[in-house]
Amino acid sequence: MATQWDDGRRGQHGRVETEEQRADRMWVDLLQELRVAQTGMQVLFGALLLAVFQPTFSRLGETDRALYISTVIVGACSVGLLISPVSLHRVVAGRRIKPQAVNVASWMARLGLVLLAATTVLVLLLLMRLAINDAVAAWLAFGVGSWLVLLWLILPLWAVRHYADRR
Repeated sequence: MATQWDDGRRGQHGRVETEEQRADRMWVDLLQELRVAQTGMQVLFGALLLAVFQPTFSRLGETDRALYISTVIVGACSVGLLISPVSLHRVVAGRRIKPQAVNVASWMARLGLVLLAATTVLVLLLLMRLAINDAVAAWLAFGVGSWLVLLWLILPLWAVRHYADRR
């Protein structure tokens, strides 16, 4: 039996919603996801910014300083991307292009997560270079980077493929 919302358009997940309703739902979902990512990124980035004021920072070698600067830049770009959907929404609000805005914001979030993973690996590499030898530090950073690729990319892609095939 059709409800007042059932105009015959069912999405791929069996929901009955208009394109605008779907965009609203996807926007709320995206904001919830970004809250988690932003919190982690802001804590990590804040710690990076404070590191320069520590007495031991002046004793870093050129390689570690270059690594630190690279990490801060990648981190800043990640922060920018993870916060940018808010600015996008403010600019496009009321212009009747929410579905398109959701697609752009989703792209920003995905790229922001890639840069967040890169920042995490670079921070780990920098810290491990200071704590242990360079070769072990590189392998540990590579291992964590691989772990993040597994958790943030391969596992979600597997889930999409595995569960979508069972529908």
